[in-house]
Amino acid sequence: MILSLMFFDMAYWFYLITAILYIGNWIFRRDWIGSTATVMTFIALFANTMILVARTFESGHAPFSNLYESMVLFVWAMAIGYLVMEFKYKVKVVGAVVMTLAFIAMIAASKLPYRFQSIERLNPALQSIWLEIHVFTTFIGYAGFAIAFGLSIMYLVKNRMEERGAKVSLIDSFPQSSVLDELSYKCIMWGFPFLTTGIITGAYWANNAWGTYWSWDPKETWSLITWFIYAAYLHARVTRGWRGKRAAWLSIIGFLAVIFLYWGVSFVLPGLHAYA
Repeated sequence: MILSLMFFDMAYWFYLITAILYIGNWIFRRDWIGSTATVMTFIALFANTMILVARTFESGHAPFSNLYESMVLFVWAMAIGYLVMEFKYKVKVVGAVVMTLAFIAMIAASKLPYRFQSIERLNPALQSIWLEIHVFTTFIGYAGFAIAFGLSIMYLVKNRMEERGAKVSLIDSFPQSSVLDELSYKCIMWGFPFLTTGIITGAYWANNAWGTYWSWDPKETWSLITWFIYAAYLHARVTRGWRGKRAAWLSIIGFLAVIFLYWGVSFVLPGLHAYA
């Protein structure tokens, strides 16, 4: 447990430094700051990976059994998703938002009591390969939605400046609003199949553990609500041609639903997922 906590502290500070560097690159537009930020992202990701590896050795099972571990997995997936985007689309300025979100998630993880609790044997219902598949795919989806959320906020700010014809140096450095809109769509297209897989595997696992595929547990219900929001986003975009503000707001609403699904349901609404 000491090893995983050590790597967590390292990742925590590395993500803070990374966020500051990306913000510095956005403000000062210095290539060396941007390059350093990218290198620091890889270092933070390595430390993040080592949290999961150490936790696996310490517990004897995949590190996806509680809120703390799943939050670490979420940040890990978001960092990988961002790096893929940066190298593929050359949008380093987006790191100022995405890495800030990653650090905020690390702050949230640091406040969870599960971080310091002794690692115990899994609840019998959790001793299944479907735990790893269900949680892993779900949080890969959440990571895609988180990046889309950041891009949607950037889109709304950029679009407002474009509509006003205003010139603000910091906002001018954002990609064109059409590019931000398209990238947000791609992130949701990436996240949605993973969320869908997570829900399906969760239902199969529930049937094995509790004898029913669906029990309308609060977390199950909110996961379905979240799925419908993103399904509506994709349907409206493909069949109705939704772009721009409406799509951005729907993306933001979807991620707010994810936040409530993860935090609100976990701490406010009791249910079968209370052990998480």
